[in-house]
Amino acid sequence: MIVENFRDKVAVITGGASGIGRAFADRAVAEGMKVVLADVEREPLLRAEAELSERGAQVLAIETDVSKTADMAQLAEQTVSTFGSVHLLFNNAGVALGGRIWENTTDDWDWIMGVNLMGVIHGIRVFVPIMLEQADECHIVNTASMAGLVAGSRLGAYKVTKFGVVALSETLYFELGEDGANIGVSVLCPGFIRTQIHKSHRNRTDGGSQILSQNAKEPSFLDEGVAGGKEPSFIADYVFEGIRAGKLYLLPHEGSGDRVMHRAQEIVAEAAPSLERPTFTSLSGNQ
Repeated sequence: MIVENFRDKVAVITGGASGIGRAFADRAVAEGMKVVLADVEREPLLRAEAELSERGAQVLAIETDVSKTADMAQLAEQTVSTFGSVHLLFNNAGVALGGRIWENTTDDWDWIMGVNLMGVIHGIRVFVPIMLEQADECHIVNTASMAGLVAGSRLGAYKVTKFGVVALSETLYFELGEDGANIGVSVLCPGFIRTQIHKSHRNRTDGGSQILSQNAKEPSFLDEGVAGGKEPSFIADYVFEGIRAGKLYLLPHEGSGDRVMHRAQEIVAEAAPSLERPTFTSLSGNQ
């Protein structure tokens, strides 16, 4: 099912207070949509709500930890009680974590898996049943990353979660399609974007290690990538056009397809991948 007209429809955006999520909100408002912003950062969330409301938008802001089932259930409940329906779901909240995979603690893994992967799973579990009951066409966009399509060294835990989001999105696409559901699916796999993904530890409250900020090599790598990344508004425009076109895979960065094809050829040939590190623009997506 393809959503072509967004006016007066409802968009739910996790990680909606900043970065890609805020850009999704800006584009949704420009399309005449009602917007539900979910984010764990209270002050930026309220600021985004106020700024969008000043533009005449109907906005609901809900402080949400996507890793928590109860928070996501409340998000769905408040969305329906306020606006009556949901048409676009952007499972976009995400964090990054550096360090080698054997250096990451159990707390590290629980944190990044909880936000990046379980957050998407929770979103699907609570919102898909609501969408299935609606007569209108709906669409789900899950933010993954080029790091969910192409592996390599660095950011291993992050890549595990993003490969998971890609597989989850593909499976959801097939399952909804087999049932003839009114819900389309897209998985967004960008390269670097100018966001605060490299400062993810600012929202970490579990007392675990902050390898991303402690490892001297990781910050410079991420800082350089983010600084040279695309603007979130570009990504939002690309995604909305992708929704209209009914695309499953959204690869907004130039050369992404070539990297995916190269990896596929290595797999088919059972060849050992090159140890040469990918370029900044083709490695990682950001929330």
